[in-house]
Amino acid sequence: MPQDTHTKILATIGPSSATREQIAKLIDAGADAFRVNFSHGTHEEHRERVKIIRELEKEKGRFISILADMQGPKLRVGVFKDEKVLLKDGQRFVLDMLPEPGDENRVQLPHKEIFAALKPGDDLLVNDGNIKLHVEDCDLNHAVTTVKVGGYISNHKGVNLPNTRLPISAITDKDRKDLEFALELGVDWIGLSFVQTADDVREARELVNGRAWLISKLEKPSAIDELDEIIRLSDAIMVARGDLGVECPIQTVPVLQKKIVAACRRYSRPVIVATQMLESMIVNPTPTRAEVSDVATAVYDGADTVMLSAETAAGKYPTEAVKMMHNIICQVESDPLFFEMMRNSRKVPSKAGEADSITYAASELSCILKDVKAIVTYTSSGLTTFLTARERPYLPILALTPDTEVARRLVLVWGVKPFVNEDGFLNYDCVEDVAIKIAVDNGYARSGDHLILTAGFPLNAKGRTNMLHTVYIK
Repeated sequence: MPQDTHTKILATIGPSSATREQIAKLIDAGADAFRVNFSHGTHEEHRERVKIIRELEKEKGRFISILADMQGPKLRVGVFKDEKVLLKDGQRFVLDMLPEPGDENRVQLPHKEIFAALKPGDDLLVNDGNIKLHVEDCDLNHAVTTVKVGGYISNHKGVNLPNTRLPISAITDKDRKDLEFALELGVDWIGLSFVQTADDVREARELVNGRAWLISKLEKPSAIDELDEIIRLSDAIMVARGDLGVECPIQTVPVLQKKIVAACRRYSRPVIVATQMLESMIVNPTPTRAEVSDVATAVYDGADTVMLSAETAAGKYPTEAVKMMHNIICQVESDPLFFEMMRNSRKVPSKAGEADSITYAASELSCILKDVKAIVTYTSSGLTTFLTARERPYLPILALTPDTEVARRLVLVWGVKPFVNEDGFLNYDCVEDVAIKIAVDNGYARSGDHLILTAGFPLNAKGRTNMLHTVYIK
């Protein structure tokens, strides 16, 4: 049976979902791709999980995409003598570089880059924004702060600096080792955390060197300042709402989400909406109504993929969370308003080229031609499929490629069902024959139906889309 949704599901692997049996259940429940989080776990644990996913991919007879998510420069305080202390509103609290365990008066902050960027009047947020510290005085080794919002602070809690651009790379020494290991495993996507500028993406692209596709995670306000360039340099974008909601005023997150999703569609880049989508399902078998609406909103916005984090990594109900997300997607996509919204939000690029015109015309044709069941894109690099998905056609997009790696990566793209033809295509008769066979054999079409084909001439050449063709299945 064909996969029945256009919007994809990315599930995070963790202690609750790391076994072969559980990963198989997640695939059957609707997971299209898996996130391997290098902020947790060992290399050997990640190796085993990737191995299981690849084995299940063969067993299930479908491509499954794998994202290796780098930890990035996560900034944290040191440790406390008694593991945690209570900070009270209005008290004085010092952050410094001293290695001694902290107490209710001070704690180590082992990040010289923070002290180099701090100035009096800045705010520091600790423990996902639950504690707010106001900087009164600082130098290159310490900062004297006043506690504006108190609470318990414990070992290694994260620190955020809203609206402050830090002089650090998005790629740490740990990330470099993890990245090379992940690429050796053959993952499909690399997630770049805490992107601040377009230069962070350029640095990552040099390290990856074409061995995987790159997802830039937007978690810092400074990244929004260079949004268009970051999207252009990336293969996909993740709206990482956790840290984004700490770094930015929380009420701005929904607006930023819509802005980022729209910009990604404009540039034909897949976009993932992530963090706290079904958060209550970590401990409960059903989500809140607000969470259901949140997932639905992301789907209505046109996100390519929605992601589950702790829900599947550490929650009590990982399979139920995937099923719930799948059911929400199905419900939204069965609403006639959904595809009307997708169509009304289409925009012709201001500098439309040959490929843009062909894929736009294919989507228009799909609305006019009777009995058309699928748009078939022939792609070597994935570009043609990206452009076709940007139009958000109501038909499935069957992506035919000679490259297994490209097929796996395309799993995260809206509406795309990837297939591999390893021999390439010798002539147009071959193109038609393969398209018909794949569409019929996989249940997308039958005798009497039409297919819409897009390809490039000469065949098998990369980066060219200049042909639009219709096929009648006899």
